[in-house]
Amino acid sequence: MTLSDKDKSYLWHPFTVMSDWCSDGYEPLVIDKGEGVYVFDKLGNRYIDGNSSIWTNLHGHNDPRINSAIKDQLNKISHVSFLGTTNEPAILLAEKLVNLFPEKSLSRVFYSDDGSTAVECAMKMVIQYFQLIDQSHRNKFIAFDNAYHGDTFGAASIGGIDKFFSRFSQLGLPTLSLASIEDLLAIDASQIAAVVIEPMVQGAAGIRLWPDGMLQEIRRWCDENGVLLILDEVMTGFGRTGKMFACEHEGVSPDLLCLAKGLSGGYLPLAVTMAKESIFEAFLGGEDTTFYYGHSYSGNPLGCAAALASLNIFENDRIIENLERKIEFLKIRLEKLKTKNSSISEIRQIGLISGIEISSELGIIGPQICHLGRKYGLLTRSIGNVIVFMPPLIITEDQIDDSLNAIDGAIHEYLDN
Repeated sequence: MTLSDKDKSYLWHPFTVMSDWCSDGYEPLVIDKGEGVYVFDKLGNRYIDGNSSIWTNLHGHNDPRINSAIKDQLNKISHVSFLGTTNEPAILLAEKLVNLFPEKSLSRVFYSDDGSTAVECAMKMVIQYFQLIDQSHRNKFIAFDNAYHGDTFGAASIGGIDKFFSRFSQLGLPTLSLASIEDLLAIDASQIAAVVIEPMVQGAAGIRLWPDGMLQEIRRWCDENGVLLILDEVMTGFGRTGKMFACEHEGVSPDLLCLAKGLSGGYLPLAVTMAKESIFEAFLGGEDTTFYYGHSYSGNPLGCAAALASLNIFENDRIIENLERKIEFLKIRLEKLKTKNSSISEIRQIGLISGIEISSELGIIGPQICHLGRKYGLLTRSIGNVIVFMPPLIITEDQIDDSLNAIDGAIHEYLDN
């Protein structure tokens, strides 16, 4: 059996129509290695990693500094329980993360494994927090239409994409799903525990940008009504939007912040939920107030070592400062791409996050265009008819040009056939 045959025989892939995947005519792409912005398949073909390996990779593949940090830690210890012990990389990473935010804002770091668990953790913290301060009636969440915050049951409760969540919508935590800030302002907040939102842009909704000022309005409403604000920066964190964190665009500080994906540079599963000190202090009453939640790999030393190396790269290579020119170049090239293709109905961009939407009049052809893009040296995915281009932050202008030329070529090839 070939590797492809074995994959079809033994594996079950996420977010994948397995009947199509396992069909005789489909050949899975087997990725073998990576270097910089490129990944290579088992046949030696090279592709620009146009979706950063599902929105995780920041500094490219095989970065020697992150590799070295992981190897150095591996030579000491690969994992140790965070229940009852601690370790140096986890301590130093927490310090570094706290210092990325204004003093006396987000002062506590709770480790977990991925974005969904970071959100799940935040939601459980909020529920228990209000119980501890004698406001247990606050047990409902507010999220927004087309939201995606993960697939564990708590995080799925606040999801707003029917394809992912409708089968489980009656089984999770109580949630109000709203369409706009106007809907929020009309809500009776007496039973609301927290508002959860991806700041500035919804990723899995198809790169949908929020109106300017919306995040500030939500922060103001939460403050006026005693509601906590959870920001899900699993996708938007670590430079994706042009700033280190998306909430910086509107000068908003959350009560809890969820980070994952790019936290380790895209190398290893690692997530954190950051919380204000006032929330943490409510849990300090002894065993009865303890937060009984955790994961076997919480505070994993390898993941934390990779994250420390990634944050050092941000500093040493002045990553954020160097993004502005790339972002502007991407904007110009996206406009050029739209001008050349009447089939593109809309372009949406913030930072190096972009969504290229194909007209719905043509049917759902985004997946086919992305598949054709491989012929032109680009690997990415679509959300329905929205082709997502979210490359590693190290991408050059020439590589951006190559990527959009690949999308252009794939669109024309599909429509001409």
